[in-house]
This record gives sequence, C-alpha cells and structure tokens, in this order.
Amino acid sequence: MRSFRFRSLASGSAGNATLIEAPCAAQNEPFRVLVDCGLNLRQLRAHLHHDGLDVNDIQAIFVTHEHSDHVGACFDLAARLQIPVWSSYGTWHGAGQPDCAGMWQPAYDGQAILWGDMSATPFTVPHDSREPLQLVITHNQQRLALLTDLGHVTEHVLAHVRGCHAILLEFNHDPDLLQNSRYPAFLKRRISGRLGHLSNAAAAALLREVIHPGLHAVVAGHLSKQNNQVAHVQQWMQQATQGYQVVLSIASQELGSPWVELPSSSVCNSTQVLIEQTIAGILESPLEAIVVTSAVADTEGSPYAT
Repeated sequence: MRSFRFRSLASGSAGNATLIEAPCAAQNEPFRVLVDCGLNLRQLRAHLHHDGLDVNDIQAIFVTHEHSDHVGACFDLAARLQIPVWSSYGTWHGAGQPDCAGMWQPAYDGQAILWGDMSATPFTVPHDSREPLQLVITHNQQRLALLTDLGHVTEHVLAHVRGCHAILLEFNHDPDLLQNSRYPAFLKRRISGRLGHLSNAAAAALLREVIHPGLHAVVAGHLSKQNNQVAHVQQWMQQATQGYQVVLSIASQELGSPWVELPSSSVCNSTQVLIEQTIAGILESPLEAIVVTSAVADTEGSPYAT
C-alpha cells in the first residue's frame, strides 16, 4: 500500500493541477484527489499516464478558485465521469454556475471534507477572485498544505499552515523583475498587490514563520516564467530553511514536481502538540471571510500571464 503523497502535475500561469493520494481502508487502491485542473482533458491524461494512471482513477476534485489556469476542465470532468467536485459558492458562481450533473458540493472555510481516510480543511486566502480557498489535508496525523494564489499572508493562513509536514507554496515573482518587465502598470499592481500573488520574499517569510523540525518537504509552485528565476527561488528557499532538514523542490509548468511522500505518522507525533495549539488558535480567533465581489479578468492566454 502506498503512503500519503502528492505531486504537482503542472504549475504556472498556463495551468495548475495537483494530485494527492493516500491509503484507504475501504478499498485496495489509494484514494486519489485532483486539486485544480487548469488543463484540458488531453493534457491531464498525458500527465496521469506518466504515473500509470488515468482520469478514471480520480475519485474527488477540488477547485480553489475560478481563474482559468485553475478551474480549466474541473467541472466538465466531474460531469463527464461523475466525480464529486467541491468548491466555494463564490467559485461556483464565478465559473458560471456549471451544472456538473449533480456532482458539485459546496466547500466552506474551516469545514472539513472527508475523502477516503483523508480529511481536507479549506481556508480562505486573499486573492482577486470571488471566494478563493486553499487546503490543509490530513491523513493519520500527517498534514499537507496547498497554498498558492494569495497576495499576502494573514493570521488565518498562518494558523492553518503551522504544524504541517509538507507544503506546496507559491513563489510567484521577483519584485525587481516584475517592475522592470514589459507588463503594463495595472498588471504590475495587480500581481504585487494584496490580492495578487506572493513574491519570493513573502513566501520565504511565511516559510520562516511556520518552519519546525517536523517539516519534511517544501515544493515551490506557481513561478512566473516572465518575472522569476529558478535560481532566485532556490536561494530564498534555502535561506528560509537553513538549519532544518527539509526536502526542497520546484514545480514547473511542463513537468510539475516529483512525488513527495509524507513521513510516517510516528514521526509526525513529534509535532502533535504544535498542531493542537494551531487548531486551538483557529477555534479561538474569528475567521476571516475574504470575499472579493468582482474578480479581475484572468490573464490566461495573454502575453502578460502571471
């Protein structure tokens, strides 16, 4: 039986998709969840085929927000193959209220979703879409955070990400490269604004805030091809994790990332106190409902894709 693990299938402005799988007592095969699918069906099949899988192996879909590089084929795939798909009401409305053949399920900030033996907790993030949600997924006390597409880091975000054993984290842009780019001024403001995307420095600051001895792996994602460089991201990641043994990798648009296996639950027990403190903090503090009523037009397909 395979372990709790994940990998990015594709990461960037041309399309994002992440595959998570974990052992499930009720079935012989792992339970597999697709988070976002900013790809067409042919592209998705090609990425899955690399791992000996097909779209029929997916048992659940989660859509973080309605921008085309994330929503892509999600709702069509759910309707065609009768796969349950979750998103916030805002994301569903922003995507045009697709029918999904009855497969759509509403997701709420802080309300757990059960996928096999996994428990996924959505949480709100500040981004220029209707009602964006990111995820922390737990399996046998192992915690994975998926965190991209946010303009700044809130206490609500930190409360959910603390205590995680692996993180897929946005390192979108280098501010100097962005400001010196050929992008129009309005788009520079959008990307660097409080509802845009995390800079390398902001992502590294978050990482320094949440790092702990039980953090096993960090995957950098959603890098801008135009406004970032892999060498810059590597440097920021290494500085942020200095003094800790953390497996670092960077997801690409074309290849995504390698599989990342989370450590066994016995290793994860060492951070259980930190996790409990995090959860207590979430419950004691008011939840932030970050809902933007009008989303900025997506730049997918333009020469200024982020």
